[in-house]
Amino acid sequence: MTYQEILENARTCSGPCKACPVCNGRACSNTIPGPGSKGVGDTAIRNYDAWKKIRINMNTISKNVTPDTSFDFFGKNLVAPILVGPVGAMKLHYGDKYTDLEYNDLLVRAAAKSGILAFTGDGTNPDVMKAACQAIKNAGGQGVPTVKPWDINTLKEKFALVADSGSFAVATDVDAAGLPFLQNLTPPAGSKTVEELHEMISAAGKPYIIKGVMTVEGALAAKEAGAKAIVVSNHGGRVLDQCPSTAEVLEEIADAVGGSMMVLVDGGLRTGTDIFKALALGADAVLVARPYVTAVYGGGEEGVSVLTQKLTAELKDAMKMCGVATLKEISKKNLFEPKSRFFSL
Repeated sequence: MTYQEILENARTCSGPCKACPVCNGRACSNTIPGPGSKGVGDTAIRNYDAWKKIRINMNTISKNVTPDTSFDFFGKNLVAPILVGPVGAMKLHYGDKYTDLEYNDLLVRAAAKSGILAFTGDGTNPDVMKAACQAIKNAGGQGVPTVKPWDINTLKEKFALVADSGSFAVATDVDAAGLPFLQNLTPPAGSKTVEELHEMISAAGKPYIIKGVMTVEGALAAKEAGAKAIVVSNHGGRVLDQCPSTAEVLEEIADAVGGSMMVLVDGGLRTGTDIFKALALGADAVLVARPYVTAVYGGGEEGVSVLTQKLTAELKDAMKMCGVATLKEISKKNLFEPKSRFFSL
């Protein structure tokens, strides 16, 4: 199966999502429910566009080697610094082909077989988290359950499921506090203080990943609370209109906390070249979400494998053409900085 065939198949069954040749946020814009973003749909588009404005320094006067894209993620050796981002409410946003339970089960298994790992979603239906954790357990703990920012009592109930899953880490997408379906709920879900984050992290008993950090202050707060990693993320533009792109804030955040905690990033990353740029700006790895939804809808397990191979091959090509042999060698020196106003495109 080719990537083009995956896209063509997905167009027949992915509901509001049009499985565009490139998922750039324009066709779906402000379509919620659906795969779009909040308000006018500006943030998702900005995420995609920002990566494309970054240029790479080509350098082929270097040793001819086969680049090594392997990545250590909390002791798990991945074929590339690629993680599948959490997605939920599949029938609401992507059509009737998969329930959340079916999607997570297929995705976690396929990601592990492809040599990467998937984050799973959470929802207002308790069965979503139960099934996600079961999918991770079935895959030998090879996945990261993502819990919404509920109240501490609800979180402790969900952490029991996380413990049973055998997962090596757990995440919370704190930016999900802005999702419309989490408003005015019982139990409540919402923003967290440093003290509340610390209580959550202590209760979980596993390396904790805080997703939804967009400022240096937020990164430092997550570090203070005891998080082992953060995801620089604006939730794909789905929680705040007119937000900066993740590419625009990544470098400053990575400079502030990189080395003391793992820095991940998502939002508009669509190619291995984008991944190379993210690593050059200081990220340790990336999360890719919407394209993997398309891969699952269009090709099932094979679709996940095809997309992973595509992204990894593109990353290897960028590394080779920049004279870089390992992920650790990728740095800001690999990015082009215009010296003239005539090239500030």
